[in-house]
Amino acid sequence: MPSLGTPVAVVDCGTNSIRLLVKAGSVAIERRMIVTRLGRGIDRTGRLDPEGVARTLEVLGEYRDLIEAHGVRRSRAVATQAVREAADGAEFTARCVEVLGFPVDVIDGVEEGRYTFLGATSEVDEDLGPFLVVDIGGGSTELSVGTDSFEAARSIPVGSVRLTEQQLHSDPPAPEELSNAFAIVDAYLDDVVRELPEVEDAVTLVGTGGTITTIAAVEIGLASYDRDALHRFVLTHAAAEDVFRTLATERLADRVHNPGLARDRADIIVGGCCALLGVMRRFDFKECVVSETDILDGVADELATAASPSATPLPPG
Repeated sequence: MPSLGTPVAVVDCGTNSIRLLVKAGSVAIERRMIVTRLGRGIDRTGRLDPEGVARTLEVLGEYRDLIEAHGVRRSRAVATQAVREAADGAEFTARCVEVLGFPVDVIDGVEEGRYTFLGATSEVDEDLGPFLVVDIGGGSTELSVGTDSFEAARSIPVGSVRLTEQQLHSDPPAPEELSNAFAIVDAYLDDVVRELPEVEDAVTLVGTGGTITTIAAVEIGLASYDRDALHRFVLTHAAAEDVFRTLATERLADRVHNPGLARDRADIIVGGCCALLGVMRRFDFKECVVSETDILDGVADELATAASPSATPLPPG
């Protein structure tokens, strides 16, 4: 049985969801994910969604209670794309501190990619490298490369929420809307190739994040969430294309009935499919290894093994 150490906690404030990991040694003793849509409409307003902010603060209060219940004394919270670009991002993080009792670090895309690489490859055979790790979020996609260790990363401003809000306005999406979404992804991948040519040397694609696990869950036909069934599942390119064709041609009212597709992700999953398939098509990957370990695990492992400057002990309850 894996040895348990002192528990650490990590909170991830993403564009679409707020997540929590409490980990002791190599054992995850608490994983939570709640969709709050913090970044809804940010391209239009430049600000975080007020309802999303209110719901996020509510969720953070619930997470604070869980962190305290597990006796955590070292914790870290990170915020990504939506908070990075929002005009009211600093105001939001200040409110988070009031709820959580410790700071929220707004990390850049490269740091996000590094932590994601560390987490996503932690349980994958390193002989399968070099790796390209893709993490599709609500507002951005991080692409990171490395073999036995992280080498480099780039973040591009495409994600399941952002592509949906920018391009996929019809129900179901019109063919020209889908073409535009793919064209946007491909244009940003042009930039990635110029800035990070190592991306084309990757042998194994590892995918993490809600979009990719959802596509895998739909392919498997999971009636309910099963982490063991998803972690390390090999999603073929052909299967991902099949899932995309099914979901992209259904109206939202019908799409929600697909096994494996959570209702709170059904309206943005087609945009997420465009991001994943854009990567698979561009770099000719025949399959993607699905990872349920991700940025949370990368931050937690660093928190447990090194005195990160942002690793903040919780004040006594």
